[in-house]
Amino acid sequence: MALSAYSYMAQTWQSEDWKKVISKRMIGWRDQGSLVKLDGPTRLDRAREVGYKAKQGFIVVRVRVRRGGMNKLRPVSGRRPKRMGIYGYSPSKGYRWIAEERASSKYTNLEVLGSYYVGEDGIYKYYEVILVDPSHPVIKSDPDLRWLQDSSNRGRVFKGLTSAGKKARGLRKSRGLRGTVSYKFKKKQKEREEKKRHEASKYYRLQNFPKIPGK
Repeated sequence: MALSAYSYMAQTWQSEDWKKVISKRMIGWRDQGSLVKLDGPTRLDRAREVGYKAKQGFIVVRVRVRRGGMNKLRPVSGRRPKRMGIYGYSPSKGYRWIAEERASSKYTNLEVLGSYYVGEDGIYKYYEVILVDPSHPVIKSDPDLRWLQDSSNRGRVFKGLTSAGKKARGLRKSRGLRGTVSYKFKKKQKEREEKKRHEASKYYRLQNFPKIPGK
């Protein structure tokens, strides 16, 4: 059975030669802005899977998101917390979801259909976001995209209705017990009981030292 053209595109993207090509391209991407409107998708096979069509009403935007945890400012006055949380402050969203929200904030009259990964370097991650104009006559006449005109889908990326949003909200199929939030919560509770977590020292002091009367 012959493979489709998109299958060969996917194989080319995973090859070592293409990785060298995309690494050279990212040198130029870094000099450009954080949001760049493109004439067409870089990964046509992934864009088709997301729902891209080469017709009016579709826009492709490449978004650059900075890698690493977000640091908070260190308190300079007042009583500082014991653990200030200034290092490794991680957002609760994935990079791809953040890229979709930034693209939607830039193009407020468009709706995010989906996105996909295109590359990363030591500082940034790059994603391409597919946006659709729901009020365009071509989109209105398309039976596959007519659902975007529903008011419930307005601002769908900020409601977590895209693929990246659903993944961050835990609505995908579970990858077993270890991938659930309930398992992580029970694991942390067990570590507190065994005095393995940093906040367990407080509970240890409260349990082992008697309370002084009048204080």
